[in-house]
Amino acid sequence: MFRPRVIPCLLLKNMGLVKTIKFKNPRYIGDPMNAVRIFNKKKADELIFLDIMATKENRIPDIEFIRNIGEECMMPFAVGGGIKSMKDIESIFKAGAEKVVINSSAVINPKILKDASSHFGRQSIIFSIDVKKNIFGNYIIYTNSGKKSTGLNPFEFVKIAEEHGAGEIFLNSIDRDGTYKGYDIELIKGISNRLEIPVIASGGASKIDDFKTAWIEGNAFAAAAGSLFVFHGKKKAVLINYPSRDKLAHLFKV
Repeated sequence: MFRPRVIPCLLLKNMGLVKTIKFKNPRYIGDPMNAVRIFNKKKADELIFLDIMATKENRIPDIEFIRNIGEECMMPFAVGGGIKSMKDIESIFKAGAEKVVINSSAVINPKILKDASSHFGRQSIIFSIDVKKNIFGNYIIYTNSGKKSTGLNPFEFVKIAEEHGAGEIFLNSIDRDGTYKGYDIELIKGISNRLEIPVIASGGASKIDDFKTAWIEGNAFAAAAGSLFVFHGKKKAVLINYPSRDKLAHLFKV
């Protein structure tokens, strides 16, 4: 039986695992390799690693670190941050990642999606898009870890990304990131309904029922979350967690 993938999204800063709220104030929460080992035991569907400093520092995520993840990780994983060239992508794949996540550079020049998908296969190329509302209530694409407004309409630009070869869209709501307010279903549905490729919803999940809402109401093919998988309780104690496969199967049973 088909069920949407449920994906922990792990943010990296200076080789440590961090969590943000609305892309701001990254809080250190521990060793990413320890998180990988726990997600192995929990049998997570996939993992996504995003280096939030890579674009600012004009580099890609540390290759040795990716290699270490590849040796430890028992599920498919994707890596993003600062990717600008075919050489960058090749280096990340050679280190062991199954997918790459391309954000800012693909907004500037979507041709990188076409070149990457033609050479490495469309299924391995994720276009990441960070979106928030402006003061007029319009959705706008932001780059550089949510710091730079492009003025671009996300509903129009995702079609360009799809036409250029993106295999999946990783859709991140900046306004919902780390807030526990639930996914932005209006945004997710608006993007999903314009595309034939899968959309991974991210930003705002507060409970596992939100995954089903993103699927049923938002037409997302997968649901990603950060805070929900690394914090526990009202005081947000750090506790790496993931629902059992039986629990997910029951959740998505329709």
